[in-house]
Amino acid sequence: MVLTSVCFTHHPSSVICSSRYNLESTRGSLQYLSMYDNRYLRYFKGHKDRVVSLCMSPVNDSFMSGSLDHSVRLWDLRVNACQGILHLRGRPTVAYDQQGLVFAVAMEGGAIKLFDSRSYDTGPFDTFLVGGDTAEVCDIKFSNDGKSMVLTTTNNNIYVLDAYGGEKRCGFSLEPSPNLTNEATFTPDGQYVVSGSGDGTLHAFNIRMRNEVACWNSHIGAVTCLKWAPRRAMFAAASTALSFWIPNESKSNDPTEVNTAE
Repeated sequence: MVLTSVCFTHHPSSVICSSRYNLESTRGSLQYLSMYDNRYLRYFKGHKDRVVSLCMSPVNDSFMSGSLDHSVRLWDLRVNACQGILHLRGRPTVAYDQQGLVFAVAMEGGAIKLFDSRSYDTGPFDTFLVGGDTAEVCDIKFSNDGKSMVLTTTNNNIYVLDAYGGEKRCGFSLEPSPNLTNEATFTPDGQYVVSGSGDGTLHAFNIRMRNEVACWNSHIGAVTCLKWAPRRAMFAAASTALSFWIPNESKSNDPTEVNTAE
């Protein structure tokens, strides 16, 4: 089994993961894994193609998955069966806001649809368009304060949008990497975006000033996965290896100064 996505649950030793191949007759492409005893607690069947996006609700046991079969499925960790399904165009990418009240689905053509998580079956209550870029969105995240969204596209562009009106606040271009997609993430205060790049460097951008404020070598090659720790001043970057980065306390006045531990 080749894993393609991993999402932490509210239990510190359990994750949801997706595999590259859909073993429909036996297990399905989504698994609920206990890392404590390396045991699968539940399998989730339904997707007909590879799962490319996973997101856990911040408030309960609900989670979402987006697949290349052009669907988004809603699940509950306590139940094997799918709780809801949305049929959408393109490569759907999903994200909950920090209150779990709204979720966003990015589709082909730069369209972002917003749904009320309590009444998603009535359709989206708003749709944003990322003008000037028709590439598919491969990752989407809300900032901690819920005011912004960051999108990463398959042609290695990053866009920060206003989460309420959809206006593009700023955009940045990264060095491409053949057959790989990058990921960007907000810092906890929502003032900066950090991203990997195809040339193996990490970049930090100031959203308000709309400029790059730092660039440094990742030491691990092209970074395809990048996540901030939910309760620590640290982020993890992954490629052929995994590295953890923390602020450099000796230069605490500059939030872009970091130390690494691999």
